[in-house]
Amino acid sequence: MVGIIIASHGDFANGILQSGEMIFGKQDNVKAVTLMPSEGPDDVKAKMKEAIASFDNQDEILFLVDLWGGTPFNQANSLFEEHKDKWAIVAGMNLPMLIEVFASRLSMNSAHEIAAHILGTAKEGVKVRPEELEPVTSSATSTQRPSNAGAPGKFEYVLARIDTRLLHGQVATTWTKTTQPTRIIIVSDEVAKDNLRKNLIKQAAPPGVKAHVVPIKKMIELAKDDQHFGGQRAMLLFENPQDVLRVVEGGVPLKTINVGSMAHSPGKVQPNKVLAFNQEDINTFKKLKEFGLKFDVRKVPSDSKGDMDAILKKAQEELNKHK
Repeated sequence: MVGIIIASHGDFANGILQSGEMIFGKQDNVKAVTLMPSEGPDDVKAKMKEAIASFDNQDEILFLVDLWGGTPFNQANSLFEEHKDKWAIVAGMNLPMLIEVFASRLSMNSAHEIAAHILGTAKEGVKVRPEELEPVTSSATSTQRPSNAGAPGKFEYVLARIDTRLLHGQVATTWTKTTQPTRIIIVSDEVAKDNLRKNLIKQAAPPGVKAHVVPIKKMIELAKDDQHFGGQRAMLLFENPQDVLRVVEGGVPLKTINVGSMAHSPGKVQPNKVLAFNQEDINTFKKLKEFGLKFDVRKVPSDSKGDMDAILKKAQEELNKHK
């Protein structure tokens, strides 16, 4: 795996690494290197050498630095000179860039390949509101996925996820990078009635992916349409298992449900850190299992899968104690 050095003036490197791991999960072979006010170039270079020595693979190293021409860049560049054939440096790091690096390491094995790949994402991460302040571009960005809207065929379902927060950082980055949807569809009667939430969700969609909010009845209709969605890879997001059961009963052909987050509320028990259940939730998951659905219990793709049967059993035991 490519080793990553995140280098900055001050604590920026530590902060952005913490933020990246909050969204994408804990990372191996990644180190933050900081230049503090009391330190000089030699201190930064020594930290970089120490970090590189700790990596499993020291042949492939990617430096992410805050500022081109600054001390962290210059010290990385002095080390880079002897390894130009394999190492790479990218300046102007931002959080979208870092998350893309984490995702790219899962399938790319060279620092050069990752460095070339992440530039588009880093640039697309810079946006402005109101939107009319952004410069007009003549064509779609190179990282946007082609749309085959209107082609004969049905949706391909690349992910169906239960997440109380619906479309947020972990979904918009880690899961979209893993599943490569062309459309993100929030399936909820409640959200479909709320114009403010609908607009916020659409704005949270990653570049090149269309986000939609539809009520349950409409999702069932769309799933049956075999004339307009050929080539479309759909990610479905649900707030709760009850909505999943309704679409499955309506004929939406889901096979696996990713269970990512279910928020705690009065009357619910919490058998682990991210999932909370009441009796209706437990009964609903049992019905989904009767339909033949499998459960993938993970917040992010890098997490190990949880045992849904064990989680439900623990939740039921805790509910019984409160009766």
